[in-house]
Amino acid sequence: MTKIRLLDPRLANQIAAGEVVERPASVVKELLENSLDAGARRIELEIEDGGVKLIRVRDDGEGIDREDLPLALSRHATSKINALEDLESVASLGFRGEALASISSVSRLSLSTAREGSDSGWSARSEGRDMEAVLAPIAHPRGTTVEVRDLFFNTPARRKFLRTEKTEFNHLDDVVKRQALSRYDVGFSLRHNGRAIHSLKPADNQLEQERRLAAVCGPAFMEQALFIDREAMGLRLWGWVALPSFSRSQADLQHFYVNGRYVRDRLVVHAVRQAYRDVLFHGRHPAFVLYLELAPSSVDVNVHPTKHEVRFRDGRTVHDFIFRTLHKVLADVRPDTVPQNASMPQRSNEPMIAMPEAQSAMALAGSGAGSSQGNSAPLDYAPSSNGVEGFQSQYRAPQPSFSNVADQQAGYQRLQTASDVAGGEGGERDAPPLGYALAQLKGVYILAENQQGLVLVDMHAAHERITYERMKNARDGEGIRSQPLLVPMNLAVSEREADCAEQHTEVFSELGMGIERAAAESIIVRELPTILAETSVDQLVRDVLSDLLEFGSSDRIRAHINEILSTMACHGSVRANRRLTLPEMNSLLRDMEATERSGQCNHGRPTWVQVGMAELDKWFLRGR
Repeated sequence: MTKIRLLDPRLANQIAAGEVVERPASVVKELLENSLDAGARRIELEIEDGGVKLIRVRDDGEGIDREDLPLALSRHATSKINALEDLESVASLGFRGEALASISSVSRLSLSTAREGSDSGWSARSEGRDMEAVLAPIAHPRGTTVEVRDLFFNTPARRKFLRTEKTEFNHLDDVVKRQALSRYDVGFSLRHNGRAIHSLKPADNQLEQERRLAAVCGPAFMEQALFIDREAMGLRLWGWVALPSFSRSQADLQHFYVNGRYVRDRLVVHAVRQAYRDVLFHGRHPAFVLYLELAPSSVDVNVHPTKHEVRFRDGRTVHDFIFRTLHKVLADVRPDTVPQNASMPQRSNEPMIAMPEAQSAMALAGSGAGSSQGNSAPLDYAPSSNGVEGFQSQYRAPQPSFSNVADQQAGYQRLQTASDVAGGEGGERDAPPLGYALAQLKGVYILAENQQGLVLVDMHAAHERITYERMKNARDGEGIRSQPLLVPMNLAVSEREADCAEQHTEVFSELGMGIERAAAESIIVRELPTILAETSVDQLVRDVLSDLLEFGSSDRIRAHINEILSTMACHGSVRANRRLTLPEMNSLLRDMEATERSGQCNHGRPTWVQVGMAELDKWFLRGR
């Protein structure tokens, strides 16, 4: 008796189903992609028991010819590719011919379809050991209906691994939402156990697209989102990115599409996080819905059975394009560009991560918070050995400050008169985005009035960002200064890492590092940035090489330098309990309006919050 034998078709299909059909959500994904590839403009889903009892997908696509129906349920049969060359530029969402065959091998599947202008529709069911399709004429409108019943009825071992009905439906619902965000021109509806869940009409313009986005991702996301659309080097990136203040405790609101295909790609995630790093609170995740468009031949989608991962032919260019686009968009967010219906920070039901009291105090006021010298320490800050010589804060020693409410009111009246003179009768309407300072609260917060209502500013966090950005600009203006090591450092690396170091010597040079290849598995470090003299050279170089090998670029050296500048800016910024005059407070507000990323401090904490008149009226029950 031979040890090697052919598997019967049903067993082979059930093994293949292990790749394609993990749970009901996997079936829905395959069926939705087939409907979209068929040109559907309307897709209706009906689900029972989380998809285990019934999954019915009905579309108005082009349908299937009677002659093609038997092949539709056969393995390795597809209408989407014809030759090996087609794999190099896949334009469809799917092309795995065994999908329907695999699904039918672990369920009771029926397929009904009709072409435009045909006399009648046809249905197909696969039956018997060889899974041959049985055809029958039926009445059916243009399009296709696929009905999947009793999933895993004949594979009880796999059915045991399914979760509760609610959990399975949530996974399925996520798939529907992702597909709904991938094709705004297609209408989607979803019913579960007879109850309507989604009814999304086609969205043909940006306003309608944003309505769908609000329905899928929640209105809070849209209130905090910025629309972007950039093209360069044959790449286009468009979509919506949330303000840093709308951060999440989990990466659960991140949707990225490549040529209409939802992907979870490490290169993309790295580029996005790199763009948000300077403004995101630690432990938080950004939220976005982004679409990357490029030539199909520039991306390989056939690197994973589910096609959630892709491989770019020029990963470095794609990475840099995504990073630079988002970095610029976030840098340009200033008080006058924040969406009118957005308040900072966002106040969703999801709480920010709480800091211990001591840590919060340090973050608020730097190393000098609460010190007895807080009111008298000079604010001039001129570091001597940090590579940014000559920088000084513009905030000088304090003038006589307002020490009681009466003084504050008198000062406000003088300020209001001055602003009315400057703006004529429309002084309030012409107020700058952050308005005019009214007073200072507990030596920590600035209270200001603008056209929308009340603005509260954390003066230390705001000044910290202003100082930090000026230090970075000073560094960029003169470049990264480097110094030779007295004793060059020899590092043992892999041959692949040594090749990478040799290929990217110019990259290291731009970052202030002098690196040469010494042998097949050895490199020599001869120069380091001056500001990183105390850094662990060994680990830094290895981290940079790791990034270059995986993503084609690295910003770890700049990141280390920025961390040091951030610490210096924190120490050089105005402290808590420091009393400022109204002119000083207004000067700080004007600097915030002109500074990049002024909505967050260097640690990602918000610097200001807007409280509108409607919200204030609600607090005091006005108009009730």
